[in-house]
Amino acid sequence: MTGDGKVAGWTQVNGKLTDSLPLSDRGLAYGDGLFETLRVVGGRMPLLARHLQRLARGCEALSLPCDRALIEAELVDAAERLGEGVLKLTLTRGSGPRGYAAPAQPTPSRILFAAPLAPADPRRRDGIALFPCRTRLSEQPLLAGLKHLNRLDQVLARSEWQSSEFAEGLVCDQQGRPVECTMSNLLVWRDGSWITPLLTHCGVRGVMRDYLLDTLAAQGVPVEERMMDMDMLYSAQEVCCCNSLIGVWPVVRLGERSWPAGPQTRLLQTLAEQVYQ
Repeated sequence: MTGDGKVAGWTQVNGKLTDSLPLSDRGLAYGDGLFETLRVVGGRMPLLARHLQRLARGCEALSLPCDRALIEAELVDAAERLGEGVLKLTLTRGSGPRGYAAPAQPTPSRILFAAPLAPADPRRRDGIALFPCRTRLSEQPLLAGLKHLNRLDQVLARSEWQSSEFAEGLVCDQQGRPVECTMSNLLVWRDGSWITPLLTHCGVRGVMRDYLLDTLAAQGVPVEERMMDMDMLYSAQEVCCCNSLIGVWPVVRLGERSWPAGPQTRLLQTLAEQVYQ
């Protein structure tokens, strides 16, 4: 319990307070499921609709039953109890017999983890250095853009550095083209427009990324999703990364290349901060 009467954190499965899950759950056995990580501010989740939309897209792609009304109700109740912090929702296909074949009538598991938000490092608002990860992203167009449970690519990439000098790492596809960072999306300001990598073969379609692209487009700022190569990244005038928890971080260094935390990136930071005000 926090000083204002809010609960500091808990775990629930299918609406019941517990920290256990059947060993036969397919999320554990095969990564057969999806997850969403939502920031809670003042008992509300400002990007909830976008998270639910992405979850619905993932459920459709995986043919995973999804009771959206029930999930939304549980999230809203949990956010009100938490007050401030982070909710992580995991939706799996539930338990099933041994083997890859999915149950004909699955009973999905809803796992909800509530926790405080990690303290923000104010230094990162002024810019971070990216680690050039050697790990390449697996390419599966059927899963591209989804927030599925198979995150070993990101685990391997993140294990490549331990130094606090780097706050994030750049990850590329099998052809060596920049796609995203280990836990955030990549955006570059180049020749008067924002460009972000096209996520047709791999990568996660972040809700903060989509919010920023939609907001910029509505304001008449040129935005483009396209395949990016390293020359395009290095020739950019500004670079940043974003997700729904950190907001926007300017990228000021990758290897020998450096960029300023320029005015276009500062605009994106303002747009991201306004979401949670």
